[in-house]
Amino acid sequence: MVVVVKNDTDQERLKDLITWLKQFGVQIHITRGTQTSILGLVGDTSSIDMSDVQSFDIVEDVKRIQEPYKAANRKFHPHDTVVEVGGLKIGGGNFQVIAGPCSVETEDQICEVAKRVQKAGATMIRGGAFKPRTSPYSFQGLRATGIELLKEAKALTGMPIVTEIMSIEHLPLFEDVDVIQVGARNMQNFELLKELGKLDKPILLKRGLANTIEELLMSAEYIMAGGNENVILCERGIRTFETSTRNTLDISAIPVIKRHSHLPVVIDPSHAAGLTWMVEPLSLAAVAAGADGLIIEVHNDPQHALSDGAQSLTPDQFDAVMEKIKSLGSFMGKTLSC
Repeated sequence: MVVVVKNDTDQERLKDLITWLKQFGVQIHITRGTQTSILGLVGDTSSIDMSDVQSFDIVEDVKRIQEPYKAANRKFHPHDTVVEVGGLKIGGGNFQVIAGPCSVETEDQICEVAKRVQKAGATMIRGGAFKPRTSPYSFQGLRATGIELLKEAKALTGMPIVTEIMSIEHLPLFEDVDVIQVGARNMQNFELLKELGKLDKPILLKRGLANTIEELLMSAEYIMAGGNENVILCERGIRTFETSTRNTLDISAIPVIKRHSHLPVVIDPSHAAGLTWMVEPLSLAAVAAGADGLIIEVHNDPQHALSDGAQSLTPDQFDAVMEKIKSLGSFMGKTLSC
């Protein structure tokens, strides 16, 4: 339920309304706008009579939210959420590019790539330390050592770290990670999402390869219900009957999510297509459709990469793509930190 409070409402009267509402056992989130304030009620609101709420003369309007997600709902929070990462902003017109290798392999590799992508305009470094792979015989990542190497790359460049978590038991290793990524396979790992909801740290939540947008928003709700509102949604392609690309990038997810949710949306063109030559057009399409950022795989030697070399740009290719991203982003009115 959403309660819209009239402009210039006396704060004591507002406190009285909040106290009255809390007797029904609901949590109340307050969003203060320039014209009105919005009270978002989370919990079982079935016992609250809307006419009783409207009897308070400071109440302008009352609405029930029909969608199962509440905290992630734009009705609950009409203004775009802006997530801050190490002084950088994502959302609300702020655009960031996250780049780096699929897997952290060596110190020289991650540090060289970090320097190159930063020079091209990327503002955050990505790299997999723990790698969920389809085959148990494929490279699984350097694990804790990989995180230490990412920290070295951060010390060298100053760029925040983005890396994927696979298990609750790994959480202590992620204390110095700036953005924790939840991969497509873990999008509905609800116990993990609950634990991430207890953190005061941005979470990059990827859409599952066979999940609907509503299911993605429900997964975000798990994190936000725990108190962590720093959620960034990521569209990385879904499985369809098409075989000419690894996945099908759902560009329409950007405007759909933005219509229904206030959370920022980034696009992963690398995992979507699985093909280097498609990264540029998909990146530009995402910018044009209103994305708040991109996460792009870059490797200094893709032919010898331990994972996903076929979708990784070389640093020189990334330079060329970034020039076009900057140009289009500026035309679209995006604020690029690069």
